[in-house]
Amino acid sequence: MSLYVIADLHLCFCDPSKTMSIFPGWENYQERIEQHWRELIKPEDTVVIPGDISWGMSLQQAAPDFRFINELPGEKIILKGNHDYWWTTMRKMEDFLSQEQLNTIRILHNNHYRYENYGICGTRGWVNGTDTKDVQDEKVLKREVQRLEMSIQSALKEELEPIVFMHYPPIFASNFNYDILDVLYRYKIKHCYYGHIHGRSAHELCVMNTYDDIDFHLISGDYLQFVPEKIF
Repeated sequence: MSLYVIADLHLCFCDPSKTMSIFPGWENYQERIEQHWRELIKPEDTVVIPGDISWGMSLQQAAPDFRFINELPGEKIILKGNHDYWWTTMRKMEDFLSQEQLNTIRILHNNHYRYENYGICGTRGWVNGTDTKDVQDEKVLKREVQRLEMSIQSALKEELEPIVFMHYPPIFASNFNYDILDVLYRYKIKHCYYGHIHGRSAHELCVMNTYDDIDFHLISGDYLQFVPEKIF
């Protein structure tokens, strides 16, 4: 039983006109996702998918993409990305998964999932801070900080070591999201996995090593060349 991660699938079975194949490095990406996934992942494995999963605008529109994910091997744990417009309340999403019999997909939202002695924790995160923050940005960021803390605390209550998965990077180039980082520091998080960043020039600006005792890992689909990364 192994734990894997890959973000930013950007599936478009729901609407082929939204394909990412028009961008360099994304050629035939849905076929590559399935090929690599089936080569690596066993039914007993778990794969975390930190956001930007489907281009569907609603759960019903996204259904073909969820069916694709559900039929792949392993259990999947998903969290929200900035392009997951289908995301709604936990109750509605769980009802949708149940009604569609999508029984290999779990939702990470104010909670955690156990993997051996670790707690799979996380939230979407938000854009890194600037000198002049928008009031709405402040509200969203505060909510994301609370969700991250709730997720970590839920794992600690079960005496699990939290591993954090996010969509947005807490650090990118010279920009720092100090509100998110404060949570990571206070709870002594050792590993943080994030996606969202695309393109070779942007990848080069990412923190992908140990910074202030936290190991940061970029796991966006195009960076991984659509091969899920094994954690354990």
